Amino acid sequence: MRLGMQVEECDAERTVVTMPVEGNTQPYGLLHGGANAALLEQTASMAANAHARSLDDSMRAVGVSLSINHLRPVKAGRVKAIAEALHRGSRMATYTVSILDEDGALVASGQLSAAIIAPK
Repeated sequence: MRLGMQVEECDAERTVVTMPVEGNTQPYGLLHGGANAALLEQTASMAANAHARSLDDSMRAVGVSLSINHLRPVKAGRVKAIAEALHRGSRMATYTVSILDEDGALVASGQLSAAIIAPK
């Protein structure tokens, strides 16, 4: 997985992924907002795909909407993304994601919606 992400747990209801700040910073030495967005999307997408496969092993989830709010800067350590199911339907799944620093402070939050599709 890119950006040094590590999966801590993964299922359709809740998925947790961590990522180092080091190597994922912008020129000012702070965690890059794009890295936060990639972490959010990766975490929620994994949960959405676990949901899709629980419906039918051939189904897949593809992101259709991503929103993120950056709330606090992070300079070092690891961040943890926690995706929790908001809606798990047969055609759409939506997850809220909280990104926390090592002290448990909320540094970013957002939401991903994914369409549940059959591969072609």
